[in-house]
Amino acid sequence: MQFPGHATKFIVLAEDDQDDQEMLQFAFREVDPQMRLVCMPNGKTFMAWLEKQPDEGLPSLIVLDYNLPELNGAEIMQLLAPDERLRDIPKIIWSTSNSPVFRSICLELGAKDYIAKPSDLASYLAIARHILSFL
Repeated sequence: MQFPGHATKFIVLAEDDQDDQEMLQFAFREVDPQMRLVCMPNGKTFMAWLEKQPDEGLPSLIVLDYNLPELNGAEIMQLLAPDERLRDIPKIIWSTSNSPVFRSICLELGAKDYIAKPSDLASYLAIARHILSFL
């Protein structure tokens, strides 16, 4: 078995909307069938999972929905910022909101990008390619 973050790309997606989760999951697998994806339904579940991971179990990329229940993407970014072992893991925020304010906040908190959620499959594929470029 390969450790995530080594030869295998390992992405954690925190997303509460089942349709968005399934579409991005499909798009990731179309772009890179070898990648591993773990999905979390809300911010607190994501944080609890992340805190339990040993260093070799950390993801190579984190994708956070801005509007997650319990802890939103910006709140999670604030909580992740001081954690040295997570510093080099790229974090992407994606959201139904194209708010310049939300975008600015997330980028200031260390997100590598802030992406508006698409409405068609071709756009999901393009976004999956873009997100995977951060690996």
